[in-house]
Amino acid sequence: MALNLPPPALSDAPLAPGLYVVATPIGNLRDITLRALDVLAAADLILAEDTRVAGKLLAAYGLKAAKLERYDEHGAERTRPLALAALSLGKRVALVSDAGTPLVSDPGFRLVKEAAAEGHPVFPIPGPSALLAGLSAAGLPTDRFLFAGFPPSKTAARRSFLAELAPIRATLVFFEGGSRLAASLADMAAVLGEREAVVARELTKLYETLYRGPLAVLAADPKLDAPKGEIVILVGPGHEAQATAADADAALADALTRLKPADAAAEVARALGLNRRDLYRRAMELRQARG
Repeated sequence: MALNLPPPALSDAPLAPGLYVVATPIGNLRDITLRALDVLAAADLILAEDTRVAGKLLAAYGLKAAKLERYDEHGAERTRPLALAALSLGKRVALVSDAGTPLVSDPGFRLVKEAAAEGHPVFPIPGPSALLAGLSAAGLPTDRFLFAGFPPSKTAARRSFLAELAPIRATLVFFEGGSRLAASLADMAAVLGEREAVVARELTKLYETLYRGPLAVLAADPKLDAPKGEIVILVGPGHEAQATAADADAALADALTRLKPADAAAEVARALGLNRRDLYRRAMELRQARG
């Protein structure tokens, strides 16, 4: 049953001077936090990636910005000095992106860094994040993950980028545009191998959809050929390859230059997950062969 709730009352507690990094909804406007509304209502200056998007959010909650300035990759150099000057005067400055948490593949890093360097307080106002929303619903390991942002747009650069990530034993998370999704999935299948993955599209929005399966299967899915909307790709950590006899010999040869056979065998056993007794016998054989 739907509940007809009144709009939340704003806090009357004074807002301290400083820079507020405010997370905003990634789709569903009801995901805004009460604290974020308090900050946006009281801020002397709101920096927005797109003032039109921020204006719609404010209007949805009956808020009017004291001052709203554009802060994106093109306007940051002009706006950042204005924001730092406002902070120096003891003003309350809020930074928002179009959707989600600022600085996560969005502008703001230099502003936060310079504000902190000048001694101004920086307050995180946590909330929606496409990265964490995707992880929470994917069903892939979350004890260790790496956010890699947007892959390069060109195939050669993208494959090189993915090759650097391939050895990392963690769930990999990417943002991607619909027009490049199929190409990115194909390159991920080629470089990262047979891994389980999830494509999360339009999270928290009306047409929210999660596609699950091996990378190669997702790459061939016609529904993922240039779909519309915001997309998060999550790729499982894969399976660690079993070390070969050649790997063991190479590791033992290196360890024997520094250690006695027993210690060398123990070191390699820990590193490669192999039997220490077998490695000790092989270490003795390698030492005798070297004379």
